[in-house]
Amino acid sequence: MRPRNLVGSPFPLLLLAASFALAAYAGVRLLADDWFGVALWLVGAALLHDLVLLPLYAAADRAVAGGLGAAGRREWVMYVRVPAALSALLLLVWFPLITGTVDRRYRSATGLSPDGFLARWLLITAVLFAASALLLALRSRRAGKRRSPAVH
Repeated sequence: MRPRNLVGSPFPLLLLAASFALAAYAGVRLLADDWFGVALWLVGAALLHDLVLLPLYAAADRAVAGGLGAAGRREWVMYVRVPAALSALLLLVWFPLITGTVDRRYRSATGLSPDGFLARWLLITAVLFAASALLLALRSRRAGKRRSPAVH
């Protein structure tokens, strides 16, 4: 076998090498000032995710799957799972602004008012779930038309 068949195109290898170089540079810069604090934060975040958050959202996912599965509609789980995951991600990003813990810092950094992040997050969450419900209704209707025989 020729080496070209084992490796393939050189572009993915070049891209992988560049990503490793960028990650190494970022790691050196990040760990230069307070390497212990950064390492402690990373370990704490991993433990919080694995020991607290993962069981919580696994239990919530099982509850949704069980609730929808009882009616024979397990394929509907994704229509709840996706908007819930996107909403949780937005909550994670906006949590300091929603709780008001960084109001003064946000205002001084951006010149904007930090008010309204809770209302925006709730509105975006409602839109995500409404769009998901609309998509489910459209797909269910289309599937129902395909299953029903045409009556003339």
